Amino acid sequence: MSETAPARSGEELAEAFARLDQPAVYSPAACEAMAATIARITALKRDRDAVILAHNYQRPEIFEVADFVGDSLELARQGQRMPQRTIVLCGVHFMAESAKILSPDKTVLIPDLRAGCSLADSVDPEELVARRDQLRLLYPDLQVVAYVNTTAAVKAVVDVCVTSANAVAICAKLPTQHILFVPDEHLANYVQEETSKTVISWSGNCYVHHQITPENILSVKRGLPSVKVLVHPECRSDVIALADAVLSTSGMVRYAKESPAQEFLIVTECGLSDKLLLEVPEKTFYKACKLCQFMKMITLEATERALMLGQFEVVLEESVRQGAERSLRRMLELS
Repeated sequence: MSETAPARSGEELAEAFARLDQPAVYSPAACEAMAATIARITALKRDRDAVILAHNYQRPEIFEVADFVGDSLELARQGQRMPQRTIVLCGVHFMAESAKILSPDKTVLIPDLRAGCSLADSVDPEELVARRDQLRLLYPDLQVVAYVNTTAAVKAVVDVCVTSANAVAICAKLPTQHILFVPDEHLANYVQEETSKTVISWSGNCYVHHQITPENILSVKRGLPSVKVLVHPECRSDVIALADAVLSTSGMVRYAKESPAQEFLIVTECGLSDKLLLEVPEKTFYKACKLCQFMKMITLEATERALMLGQFEVVLEESVRQGAERSLRRMLELS
């Protein structure tokens, strides 16, 4: 919802969310309570000179208070453009760090400190530096590439960052044959398949995407042979092999809106399917995975508390922030 759009009543929310087929979560009474909380958050945003940025995987009700919804890097870049002095990042912790990296003079808040990321947690910066130095003895040309789903401390010690949308293109452009790619092993394998580079992967994955199997896809296709399968590159290679298109979260949204197809299997975190069900009601979207427990820790109530109390602020050492910004800037230069 944009800041100028009128807030929806509880009845209107219940009618919209009925499409999600979750009556226990979005009952009329629950939607009335949500509408009241949304109204308070909208007032607090004005009072606190704040903007709310929400990731595509967030709860549908979070989109009602968000000024911008997108993928992780889009959120950080949008935070730069917004005039407000406070950013409330409704996503996981590394995303809030990215917003702070690009907007050092703004206050960045995350509504719940427990909202971490199994993928980002799989790589330690000191271990990464040790592995990098070891590999450079064998491959002097080695460059280290970090997926944006990493902590600021990891971004600060790599050569360049990438997103799921531009990983292949940027790795192909690097002036090296050998790449250490962290932390997602599946995205690293995808880059290896799509480029002529020698890609050395880290042992890490997103637990949500890693759990998706070919049988999850095939069971849907057996009943819906014409369904378009959109797969995120954090998935396993045997799942990617079944895709009609391999796309980032934002890429999936664009594809679904622009494609003439009417039925889609969205093979990424299930929150994106909910978002599409609400945004493109004339089409049908099916799910192939579970919810991310970390993303769903962000609630309307936690967002309201963040605005009321100014919690929880993201603070980065300036040397780390500058190092992380360098790797992000190089990505933008190569894009």
